[in-house]
Amino acid sequence: MIADQFVIGVDYGTDSVRSVLINARNGEEIATSVFYYPRWQKGLYCNAAENQFRQHPLDYIEGLEATIKDCLQKAGPDAAKAVKGLAVDTTGSTPVAVDKTGTPLALTAGFEENPHAMFVLWKDHTGVDEAAQINEHAAKFDTNYLKYVGGIYSSEWFWAKLLHTLRTDEAVARACHSWVEHCDWIPFLLTGGTDAAQIKRGRCSAGHKALWAEEFGGLPPDDFFSSLDPLLKGFTSRLFTETYTSDEPAGNLSAEWAERLGLPTDVVVGVGAFDAHMGAVGGQIEPYHLSKVMGTSTCDILVAPAGEMDGKLIRGICGQVNGSVIPGMVGLEAGQSAFGDTYAWFKNLLTWPLKGLASSKLIDPQTAEALREELSAQIIPELSRQAALLPVEDDGELAVDWLNGRRTPDADQTLTGAITGLGLGSDAPRVFRALAEATCFGAKSIVDRFVDEGIPVKGLIGIGGVAKKSPYIMQMMADVLCMPIRIHQFEHTCALGAAMFAAVVAGIYPAVEDAMQAMGRGFDAEYFPNEANSKVYLKRYAQYAALGRFIEGR
Repeated sequence: MIADQFVIGVDYGTDSVRSVLINARNGEEIATSVFYYPRWQKGLYCNAAENQFRQHPLDYIEGLEATIKDCLQKAGPDAAKAVKGLAVDTTGSTPVAVDKTGTPLALTAGFEENPHAMFVLWKDHTGVDEAAQINEHAAKFDTNYLKYVGGIYSSEWFWAKLLHTLRTDEAVARACHSWVEHCDWIPFLLTGGTDAAQIKRGRCSAGHKALWAEEFGGLPPDDFFSSLDPLLKGFTSRLFTETYTSDEPAGNLSAEWAERLGLPTDVVVGVGAFDAHMGAVGGQIEPYHLSKVMGTSTCDILVAPAGEMDGKLIRGICGQVNGSVIPGMVGLEAGQSAFGDTYAWFKNLLTWPLKGLASSKLIDPQTAEALREELSAQIIPELSRQAALLPVEDDGELAVDWLNGRRTPDADQTLTGAITGLGLGSDAPRVFRALAEATCFGAKSIVDRFVDEGIPVKGLIGIGGVAKKSPYIMQMMADVLCMPIRIHQFEHTCALGAAMFAAVVAGIYPAVEDAMQAMGRGFDAEYFPNEANSKVYLKRYAQYAALGRFIEGR
């Protein structure tokens, strides 16, 4: 490179979208911007009691435009001219019903307020029955179509959500021409796509969630799905056969979106992928090192050279797909369905009385709201500080972290969390400690599954909000897993990973590894296990496993 060239990485999370403007020469952050989804913040289209979590495409579109324009404004008047590439990651599996033009139904007349016409967020578990039926149905076939997704299909994934939607809403079912992942739709939108058949489907989402495999020559055959439910008959022909790795371009920025964003039309848009997969790249993943993106949930990514994975099938994980993270390597995915969400649930439980401040006779509503926000923001840091003062003991309160079901190992979204060992001395810091331990024990069960299946875990890389903001939990994680954890220093690591892919699709670097080397920002913290604590946690983990077996037995 003879001059600075900029790239944009866009990272769609559960609560917000963030964009980063990066100097591709050295990975320097030029500007960043975060947009919180307004409809999601109001709780619209969701019903937590029924595990229904939907997001309106307008939240995504408005956030995309707002954050990119904000980054360019912060960077100065000449920044837009230097932008060469743009890439996007999203949560997943987060699919949506679209018409023949590839337009989400919620953006069409008559479906504007219909939750079933919106994106079905990753943590939506309304399709648990459909997932169970897929698992039962798959056992009837000579070909094991679940072999590359750990042998168990999850309600968090593509087909279970599609089938549930088709069964639930007849109007949506009639209007639904195709079913598209969020990470595939945004590049299609930005490149001006008007034909659903032309959507470039990412290898990442297709392989890990939609049962696409090179061995099958694409998706499982129509008979696999139509014999499960006639509603699915012919659906594969409206989906895809080919997939694309994220080092390939989806196209150039359309004239409409170039004008909306203030960018030139020669900006190359990359094929999309899931947040944790691009986050692993942004976090400078190495072969056999487990990259843990720790946010509302965790998504754990490990890469292994394709030649060393020949014939290996890892039981009970969220898929193994050649090229889903780095071309030429097999990406293996695992994770926990609730991580930060576990702490958020406890915070919401404790702050429930604060909702009554709005009707207080002592302070005005504005002061009440400000006080509520101030106290809410302090709860988790203070709980962490107080819990860290407690001795590490092999008895006391014990929890299981399945508050949103279990993702890995052995997906089962019908499982529930639990807290036991409660007494009159069980105060908030002690219960919080039990919940924190449970999330760390859940992480250990994932590492143990990889090791038991013959995949070594040589190190841990921590990424995401919890990794950056909670030294207490990260130290506990190191103690429980008995290995060091390096914390990547970049705040928005998933967005940085997307920017690295943008640099490749723009031709600035020839391969993902080159972009990682040039743009990687290194690590700013490392936690080492405390041997004495590790011995205690080993006993506690056995108790956690026993409690988990009891819950499963119910």
